[in-house]
Amino acid sequence: MPERPAGLSVRIKLTLSYAVFVVIVGITLFTVGFLVLRFLPEGNLYADNGLFTPARRDLTEVFVKYAWFTVAGLAIVGLGGGWIVAGVMLRPLTRITDAARAVRDGSLDRRVALPGRRDELTDLADTFDAMLGRIAETVQEQRRFAANASHELRTPHATMRTMLEVARADPGSVDVERLLARLDDTNERAIRLTEAILALSRASHGGVIARTEVGIDTLALEVCGELAPLAAGAPARLTTRIASPAVAAADETLARQMLTNLVHNAIVHSGSDGTAPREIQVGVRTDARTVIIDVANTGPHLSRETVATLPEPFVRAGGRTRTAAAGTGLGLAIAVAIVRAHEGSLELWPREGGGLHARVRLPRPTADQTRG
Repeated sequence: MPERPAGLSVRIKLTLSYAVFVVIVGITLFTVGFLVLRFLPEGNLYADNGLFTPARRDLTEVFVKYAWFTVAGLAIVGLGGGWIVAGVMLRPLTRITDAARAVRDGSLDRRVALPGRRDELTDLADTFDAMLGRIAETVQEQRRFAANASHELRTPHATMRTMLEVARADPGSVDVERLLARLDDTNERAIRLTEAILALSRASHGGVIARTEVGIDTLALEVCGELAPLAAGAPARLTTRIASPAVAAADETLARQMLTNLVHNAIVHSGSDGTAPREIQVGVRTDARTVIIDVANTGPHLSRETVATLPEPFVRAGGRTRTAAAGTGLGLAIAVAIVRAHEGSLELWPREGGGLHARVRLPRPTADQTRG
């Protein structure tokens, strides 16, 4: 942006405003005094005791003389007092400006922290501090996400490079079919990871979501049907309890992605103690305002502290079962982003017998959406 030309400071403008106001008030009072003097007689009035009242002309001369001195004094007092009062009133703005400059220069940990009771300036400072907190949190989250994404993307590429270097060092002992199969698997993993990162970015920063009436019951049945072979290969038992109809106000593509991620996550991280079968339960029902989706799976015991970190990108609970299709560590993060974009909620808690329970609430269509 081009630099603005220098102008009068707000403090000077306020000082001049105070001084002009005080002078105008003084002139007004003196004008009233002049009007009152008009009712006095022209000559001197004498009383029986010898006292007299000066004539109007005499009083006017004295009044004018001292009126000018008084107006000049009011101007000086207005300027001096206005300068002091303006400085006191603008001190919080100076503090806010200093904090804004520090943030502009990269110090995101700077805060105004304006003391005092609540007023317009403290509201402004508190809002500014809250905004800085959100910005700092977003920047840290983006930095952490970029670092984690770089690390996760580096792993499959480093693996492929290592396999190629080994094959190049001893070409005669290379099993070409096995090498190609491993390269293909590793490449597919990198592709899935890249697509998941892009999906998370779109869900997190996609802005307004275009919503229509989406049958979550139908989507859940379709997703479970698509993932049934994966559950059978785990092996795990996939059961559904779908209430129909269960219509939500959602984007169908994003809703399908969210359901797929939840069910896929439950399958690949399901487990048992070796005696009970591995189970995944998917349920869909409704209440007065929302469509409720429950996805629960058996598995190792998880602490609430561990479960609280699972929606973060690239976080996987230690000790959870990992398979070749275990994924990228972004499934729950993408699901959370999609749910938030729909103004819904996603809750996670550990099951008593081990494993994880996920519950999603999506808003049902309003009357206006239904008519539309």
